[in-house]
Amino acid sequence: MTTLAERSLALHAHYRGKIQSAPKVPVTGLADYNLWYTPGVAEPCLAIAAEPERVWELTNRGNTVAIVSDGTRVLGLGDIGPLAGLPVMEGKALIFKLLGGVDAVPLMLAVSEPDAFCATVAAVAPTFGGINLEDIAQPRCFELLSRLRPALDIPVWHDDQQGTATVALAAVLNALALVGKSLGKARLALVGMGAANVAVYRLLKVAGADPGAIIACDAGGTLHRGRRDLEAQAAVAPQWSVCLESNAEGIVGGIPEALAGADVVLAFSRPGPDVIRPEWVTAMARDAIVIAGANPVPEIHPQAALAAGARIVGTGRSDFPNQVNNALAFPGIFRGVLDVQACTITDAMAVAAAEALAGCAQDGGVREDHILPTLEEPEVAVRVAVATGLAAQAEGVARRPGTAAELEARARTAITAAQCLALSW
Repeated sequence: MTTLAERSLALHAHYRGKIQSAPKVPVTGLADYNLWYTPGVAEPCLAIAAEPERVWELTNRGNTVAIVSDGTRVLGLGDIGPLAGLPVMEGKALIFKLLGGVDAVPLMLAVSEPDAFCATVAAVAPTFGGINLEDIAQPRCFELLSRLRPALDIPVWHDDQQGTATVALAAVLNALALVGKSLGKARLALVGMGAANVAVYRLLKVAGADPGAIIACDAGGTLHRGRRDLEAQAAVAPQWSVCLESNAEGIVGGIPEALAGADVVLAFSRPGPDVIRPEWVTAMARDAIVIAGANPVPEIHPQAALAAGARIVGTGRSDFPNQVNNALAFPGIFRGVLDVQACTITDAMAVAAAEALAGCAQDGGVREDHILPTLEEPEVAVRVAVATGLAAQAEGVARRPGTAAELEARARTAITAAQCLALSW
């Protein structure tokens, strides 16, 4: 019997990748070529030249996203470069299409220097309705996102930050509700302060968590006002701001001190086992919630966490319950922002998406082993799209209005068409 790795390599070679371009218009003869290309194409070109906003109406820009990466932090593989990272971005494009009905184009950049990276993305932006940054090492990923978001008039999203944080927030909201606790009064520990947990921290605050009750921890220990190493990096990384406003008690130490008495731990650090030890989970509060998000091996094995006293455990893996998978968020979020032609994705929009995700799980009955929906639940992306589109309008960042019913119809049409195309194979 062949292994998963062997099958994956063989099938990638057989199909030569996972995605392709396909026409969306009928072409039966020369008359159609004349219509879709020259001379007929001149008319929409002139219309856009006269009214640039008509590009959304007359081209596929409004359904096209660029997946941009330099390959410096690919999945659990590290800095493998832009060529080796291409299969991952093709897979991301596949998920965009199947779950969100979004046409996504992988763009692997052989530049990592921030000025060149930002200039390249800005130069290609007129083709796209959104930019998805992916698998970029920190601290550069923070700088690129913070520079590109205000520079472009289309959404710029870093899925390793905002996507993971959105799904993690949904998991926390349902888990806390299940154990009878509230986010505003919960004590939260964050293990690892890279791309994911920096965004988790920010969304937790927007959703109502008390920053003073959050104790973050990285390789240098807990984050507090005495972390001069992080103060020295304040110009290029956001962790120092976390030091200034979190950890009101000034707790020092490492992971065990951060977890002591915590209601929730959200770990997005390095693969385990034993990054988080069972005795540290035992020292958490009653009905503790453990999200161990490292791949391929969680910071603590779910069974070990449960045996140590945790009531609810989630991981980043599909072979354990409660998978915290950013694919639950980004297809629907981009579907929603594209359908209202949003110019950015705010934290409030991400919180709205998280609440929609939590609601999807609630419809199926929230249990210790079901605090999130799965990728197989067909309504997830539609509901996330509607919530995101409505939130974009409330935030004043949408160019195109739409009621909940209209947004649902737009999302359902695009997603159904994409899935019917896939089934035709």
